[in-house]
Amino acid sequence: MIESDVAVVGGGIGGLTAAHELAERGIDVTVLEANERFGGKARSMPIAGASGESVSTPGASDAPLHGEHGFRFFPAFYRHVTDTMARIPDGEGTVADNLVETEATLIANVDGPPQVAETGTPETLRGWLEALRPAFAEDLPRSDVRFLLERLLYLLTSCEARREDELDDISWWEFIDAENRSQEFRDRLAYATQALVALRPQVGSARTIGTIYLQLLFGQLDPTRPTEQVLNAPTSVAWIDPWLRYLEGLGVDLRANAPVRDLEFDGRRVTAATLVDGETVVADEFVLAVPVEVAPQFVTPELARVAPELGRIERLDTAWMNGVQFYLSEDVTLTRGHQVYADSPWALTSISQRQFWRDHEYDVSGRGPDAVEGVLSVIASDWDTPGVVHGKPARQCTREEIVTDIWAQLKTHLNGTSPTLSDDLLVDWFLDPSIVERDDDSEAGDRVENRSPLLINTVGSLRNRPPADVAVPNLTLASDYVRTNSDLASMESANEAGRRAANAVLERHARRSYVPADIWDLEEPTAFEPFKREDRLRYRLGLPHPAEVTQSVRSLTRRLGGRA
Repeated sequence: MIESDVAVVGGGIGGLTAAHELAERGIDVTVLEANERFGGKARSMPIAGASGESVSTPGASDAPLHGEHGFRFFPAFYRHVTDTMARIPDGEGTVADNLVETEATLIANVDGPPQVAETGTPETLRGWLEALRPAFAEDLPRSDVRFLLERLLYLLTSCEARREDELDDISWWEFIDAENRSQEFRDRLAYATQALVALRPQVGSARTIGTIYLQLLFGQLDPTRPTEQVLNAPTSVAWIDPWLRYLEGLGVDLRANAPVRDLEFDGRRVTAATLVDGETVVADEFVLAVPVEVAPQFVTPELARVAPELGRIERLDTAWMNGVQFYLSEDVTLTRGHQVYADSPWALTSISQRQFWRDHEYDVSGRGPDAVEGVLSVIASDWDTPGVVHGKPARQCTREEIVTDIWAQLKTHLNGTSPTLSDDLLVDWFLDPSIVERDDDSEAGDRVENRSPLLINTVGSLRNRPPADVAVPNLTLASDYVRTNSDLASMESANEAGRRAANAVLERHARRSYVPADIWDLEEPTAFEPFKREDRLRYRLGLPHPAEVTQSVRSLTRRLGGRA
């Protein structure tokens, strides 16, 4: 039997954050992780070859390359996770020192030349105008640009209650009136969200997508923070491994390969966690920090009766957003930042990673096959649209077919004006091992299943997202489906959830002197506060937002004009 003050079930970002905050305040913590490696979706994995098997490439190094679920990036509004990183020692500095600022985003199209959007903070008036251009797109009709500005002002002047009760109940597609805008508008502003959050605009909450859209825009216009950062090595090397060493130094008992079978509940409190091997973990407090697709397995009818919010977790939706790393014989840098493949059927984004990696920390040329000089990490966010090679959605392809089609889509987008990628550059690849081929045929025709899907903020889903502190007196939640200010399923939201769980535990142990973990609101310009206060009053009186009245009049005028 294992005994601890607090047992954390799940060693992803949320679970490790909760353990971090509690251990720094002197509480004994045990973390139980089902897999062999900590870090959840953020972890990276040492690999030997494309499928995790040994590579027979001559001259292969004993030091492995690393593969990942997908590349990590840290926009300016990520405050919780970067604060944690700044408190993790690494060498003579901290893990936060391993963050590197990007400089530009490449927007590649099948037809037409690519566009490059600078991501650094503007220093001149022209620079500010250029910075705004990717958001409002110079090729959009003026009426669409004007309409988008009005929609964003609608969001910025809406009170929080209206956002939660009204804007969460309509889709981003409906909110931006995409059906009645130009095709350029739909391509740039409606479908672009899918590449970012694996969320189709027709089903994504206007509250979530609109809020994150604004945060990304504000991040570029804030001179006090880097617009966007990435790591200078694979995630586990640059972040997770130093974190684990720090937690162990604080006395945290980290147990990998320790899957929990169930939580024992006496009708009022959780009394123990039982591992798959039969071992029992007894603690005063339990933190459930498993992914959204796993959490319902722990929610018994008895638990759901005491805490109905737990029973609603199973109503949340997920989508597929998984990555592949291509190991190249040359370091094809592309841009020093993201690449967005605007009209790729599988909503691809990528980062050419080696340019950000410090060779003295992680030398690619000394790892894996000796021909590897570059790493292109790609994420696919649409698994339901037919691809370009096999004519099938990604979920209906084999693992190898998925990789073949992604590679073809990259070449189609990058080789339009000049050859950038060629087959002879490709040394090896690594597809997220969460994508597993099925042994049987599914009713939907899926050839693979995804064992690590992503929570998506669909219309009306906010009401099904529980708080960190639920009605069971010694159980808290720490995962990205928890209600947070960050809102979007991400490392940032998971970290904030871990802090909220830790604060709930600390509050119950108020006999101990403690300082709660910091939690920050998303920041919006204070100039809009008077309008939000006015809208708060209008909302209490049951009145619509003024912009909604304007839009309703326009819609009626357009319909009448169409009949004329």
